[in-house]
Amino acid sequence: MFNKQRKVELDISQELFDKIGKVGIEHYPNEFGGFLIGKYSYDYNTLFITDFILPKSYRGNRYLFERSTKGIKSIFSQLFKLKKEFYVGEWHTHPNGNTKYSSTDLNAMMNIESSKEVHIKNPVLLILSVSDKKINQATFYIYDNKKLISYE
Repeated sequence: MFNKQRKVELDISQELFDKIGKVGIEHYPNEFGGFLIGKYSYDYNTLFITDFILPKSYRGNRYLFERSTKGIKSIFSQLFKLKKEFYVGEWHTHPNGNTKYSSTDLNAMMNIESSKEVHIKNPVLLILSVSDKKINQATFYIYDNKKLISYE
């Protein structure tokens, strides 16, 4: 996938994508999500999504997903020490919905970008439309200058 505006490629294996989708489907009909882990190429032109982490606590219903960061900071520190991988963004599901981001999604990404603890300027967001059996659609976005721009 490629984002023309930011000129950044996104690389995720089909196996990892399917694992994320499976977790989302398991929580159907409620929204669910988690953290995306990865690293950039040496020239910062490619983002490799390598894993995901599930929140230790969360609230989810058909139209809302709120995750906690409680206990996550130490996991991120360990990942960086062991693999030089770090938090690169978020993912969540829209059960039986589309993959268009909401104002809540955009505000969450704005808060992540402005957080003094996160230190990431262009987080990514994956929204998956799921049913009880499959992924219907998926869209990756990159946050840039108070906008979410989709990958193609």
